[in-house]
Amino acid sequence: MQTKRQIQQLLTSAGITANKRLGQNFLIDLNLMRLLVDSANISSSDIVLEVGCGTGSLTEELARLAGETIAVEIDTNLAKIAKKQLTGVDTCGVVSARLEPDVVSENVTILNTDILENKNTISQIVTESLQTARKKQSGRFLLVANLPYNVASAVMINLVTGPITTDAMYVTIQKEVANRMTAAPGSSDYGTLSIFLGATGSLKTIRTLKPTVFWPQPQVASAMISFVRKEEKAGRIKNFKFFSDVVNLFMQHRRKMLKACTKFATGPLGKISNWPQIFEQCSIDPRKRGEQLSPENYIAITNLLVLSLSKGAVNI
Repeated sequence: MQTKRQIQQLLTSAGITANKRLGQNFLIDLNLMRLLVDSANISSSDIVLEVGCGTGSLTEELARLAGETIAVEIDTNLAKIAKKQLTGVDTCGVVSARLEPDVVSENVTILNTDILENKNTISQIVTESLQTARKKQSGRFLLVANLPYNVASAVMINLVTGPITTDAMYVTIQKEVANRMTAAPGSSDYGTLSIFLGATGSLKTIRTLKPTVFWPQPQVASAMISFVRKEEKAGRIKNFKFFSDVVNLFMQHRRKMLKACTKFATGPLGKISNWPQIFEQCSIDPRKRGEQLSPENYIAITNLLVLSLSKGAVNI
């Protein structure tokens, strides 16, 4: 793990500075970094995804513990620094459209790419790397990262809804995002992130972080959060695609009554004509708003749609 001075020296030697647009705020408190790693309880058979590996400070520790570490860094200069730093740790394969593949170790892969293909899709090269790692490792798939603020929510939602789902996430994120993760129905912070996480697992705030533990210092507070997927919860959802569609339909118009939101339904949901009966069977007042529905309410609506479809009662 690297101190603030070491990170500054690495950037200076490369002739670069931290890129604010890419959310480059490096966690420099080594005790907090150890807390994040220790909370994940990483084993030698686990696969760890790190998003925004920067100069490889956290990656070094992940590589020491995990069976396979996949580190993603969109900044080419930082990816090169991380590669150089990790050469002596163990193996580090660099795979990228920007950097030529250069195998220098075994259990670490640095991907110089954007983590997201688009808002709703994890990058194909990242997905392929994770699939390859799963063929070699029998442990959990974990996200352990100081997440760049501009992609944090989208990354977590994609890793909850799949097609590749994480068993747990241990991340530092902007406090505002942490509030959205843990928000209750009806609150101003409640949204799609709250619903997806609440429907599939359990959340815990590990520590609230001051701006001073990062360099450069962000203008906002941060938090260290854990999410552990619970199959007994996630398994209740009969169809994740329908679940996502239902959540998006009502949360895109969160302050409109549910019965009014159905007018905006498109695609498969736009073919449904018996919304009043669906709400009634789920014991949901159609005058409620999307922001007032609990994750369980959304699951109930989704599962009824799936059941109705299987019986041919709803033309989707």
